[in-house]
Amino acid sequence: MKAVIPAAGIGKRLRPHTYTKPKALVTVAGRPMLGHIIDSLIDMGVDELIPIIGYKGEMIRDYIDKRYDIRSNFVVQEEQKGIAHAVSLTREFADDSEVIIILGDTIIEADFNAIPGEGDYVLGVREVDNPGRFGIVEEEGGVVRGIEEKPDQPKSNLAIVGLYYLKNSSSLFEACDEIIRKDIKTKGEYQITDALGLMIEQGTRFIPYRIEDWYDCGKIETLLETNRVLLDRDGSSGTAGEGSVVIPPCQIADDCVIERSVVGPYVSVSEGCRIRASVIDNSIIEEGSRVSDSVISRSVLGRNTSVDGVRSSLNISDNSTCSGIERDNE
Repeated sequence: MKAVIPAAGIGKRLRPHTYTKPKALVTVAGRPMLGHIIDSLIDMGVDELIPIIGYKGEMIRDYIDKRYDIRSNFVVQEEQKGIAHAVSLTREFADDSEVIIILGDTIIEADFNAIPGEGDYVLGVREVDNPGRFGIVEEEGGVVRGIEEKPDQPKSNLAIVGLYYLKNSSSLFEACDEIIRKDIKTKGEYQITDALGLMIEQGTRFIPYRIEDWYDCGKIETLLETNRVLLDRDGSSGTAGEGSVVIPPCQIADDCVIERSVVGPYVSVSEGCRIRASVIDNSIIEEGSRVSDSVISRSVLGRNTSVDGVRSSLNISDNSTCSGIERDNE
């Protein structure tokens, strides 16, 4: 099975972190978003990745090549014209194949291994309170009867979560090519929902597969929320040094140094970090960062940051320095 992973986006809502890396490589619960996705796909039996890269795409290529022993064919989307356009670029590698498509900035809680057993064509869906923000499916008799992208008057509350399974992908590529050829756009882009709708009109039978949950890590607030959920699910790892306390759940890399500090709950700390004389909770600290004499909460620190004498919530990008700040965390 092949996995197509659209990951070409700029990630404007995650700035300043995406000034220095693509959104898919922002860390949550101890790993980049993309790492969580790829691990789930490999567990499912995927043996070939087709990442669609664009903005800072070489960083995604390097991450996958260094950490995964799996065949990977990278496709570049030079201009972001929508998911259908992105998927169409992978035809050389994925046409006429068993394919799963999953967006590179969405972490999905589901039994991936069960998906192929649901049918030849499957859409991941979940009930939502605000269906106008999503692609929405109409279901009848256990089959998808219609799809609409961010409708003003939704006909259901079943949202498409960015997970698509196709036993044979050829009809999807034909549909994507058709909407691009006819210049059919929704919200200014070539939408995969329009391509799927065309397939349904032509007789393809999609089965809706209800997933447990999914997490859009596109904003700092939702990134921290996802961090909490994943840490609750996966439990704790990592220990504190002498004179320190780790309050679970946390995810702390083995080589981190923690001195005279209280860390947790809901803190993920990546490789090469050092924390001294500090109190930290509900935060993400990326690799190589230093925190000293600080009290921080609801914070995201990029790679190789330095924080000293701070009592506040922080959101700082890679290679930043912050010191001597004290304010309420409200």
